Amino acid sequence: MSGLCRIAVLISGRGTNLESIIRSIETDYIKKAQIVVVVSDNRDAQGLLRAEKQGIETIVIETKDFSTKQSYEEKLIETLQKLNIDLIVLAGFMRVLSSYFVKHFKWRIMNIHPALLPAFAGLQAQRQAVDSGVRFSGCTVHFVTEKVDKGPIIIQAVVPVYVEETEDTLSQRILQYEHKIYPKAIKMYVEGKLEITGNKVKIKDERFDQNVLISPSL
Repeated sequence: MSGLCRIAVLISGRGTNLESIIRSIETDYIKKAQIVVVVSDNRDAQGLLRAEKQGIETIVIETKDFSTKQSYEEKLIETLQKLNIDLIVLAGFMRVLSSYFVKHFKWRIMNIHPALLPAFAGLQAQRQAVDSGVRFSGCTVHFVTEKVDKGPIIIQAVVPVYVEETEDTLSQRILQYEHKIYPKAIKMYVEGKLEITGNKVKIKDERFDQNVLISPSL
């Protein structure tokens, strides 16, 4: 990608992944990128305060102010297009985006999910993992498509699930790896290292050929 990559981060809550992305840009781990706006569907989202402290524009667009999902998404699309956004980063955005929205920004929307997709898609992924008795879970950054949690996988991190694990303890350990792999995925996107073929992502650089992180506790 030539020039500055203009990023919009969409949030609904705490914004801890937002914080890790901000830090990665500030330290020049991600170069030639700027978070232009943070958009939330929740005016009480703590992540809005994180953004404001960094001087980043914040916009609240709540669904209750719109009669239909499409009218809500039309406003969201209009807002992002006016700001000439290159990449949309979903960071704890608790809304399922319709095909209408996704088609407007094809291959320009990323999401992070707290499981090793395609396993444990949907809500409460950490609880699903604990209840299933699996030995490993983790997190996944993927491109967003019209099918929820089915888009091409960019990078994953593997985290062990212990016998005494709870949803909360697993969530906290997975979150640490979310903060590592999301900036890495964005960095690869900004540097033009991602190539999508079918439902697979090829990484076009030897520096990024390891697209799975393994917990050091293994």
